[in-house]
Amino acid sequence: MDQASSQEPAGPADARAAPRFTLLLRAAKLIAPQGQFLCVIRDVSATGVSLRGFHRLPRGEGLLLELQSGERHAIDEVWNRGNEVGYRFARHVEVADLLAEPGDYPKRPLRLDVGLPLRIEATGQVLEGDLVNISQQGACIECATFLAIDQPLRLVSRRLPEIHARVRWRDRQHYGLSFDTTFNLRELAHTAARLQCPSLLAPLQGES
Repeated sequence: MDQASSQEPAGPADARAAPRFTLLLRAAKLIAPQGQFLCVIRDVSATGVSLRGFHRLPRGEGLLLELQSGERHAIDEVWNRGNEVGYRFARHVEVADLLAEPGDYPKRPLRLDVGLPLRIEATGQVLEGDLVNISQQGACIECATFLAIDQPLRLVSRRLPEIHARVRWRDRQHYGLSFDTTFNLRELAHTAARLQCPSLLAPLQGES
């Protein structure tokens, strides 16, 4: 994602607001009571942030914004236009630090924790397992049957598109997979919404 940013001068209505920075399509994760959802940070200040979703964004208490570094910020909704929403930070944020996205670990693809029973087809076997999390490039699954590193798999569920993948790591009954064909952000966002809160995919008023 493009991570360029620029400072926007405050207009008369924003005279008392903190300086606002516009970010160009920086992906993030919104953690809500309904689950975990992809979004894009549009602009940010020390006191708040606006997010754009690939569908309606969920509402509720206890919302968290998670950056690609893993850093999390508690946020409260201020205004809502369906798939574009403004939030207030629960605590003051250092914008320079947020723009830099500091962290103990390098940035990695956003992973969405989404539990889902799966049928796993592996070299002639049909196994039962569970999806633990999913990203654009891969997933973590849990399976009681031993799977070999680099073993090709097919993940089957009525609630997922057909996924072909290979095993890249294992930790007891947990396996990390890389997809043969990756998701784009919109595809992953819609998949996550369909699994966790399908009503978020309903068209906005005026949309066909």
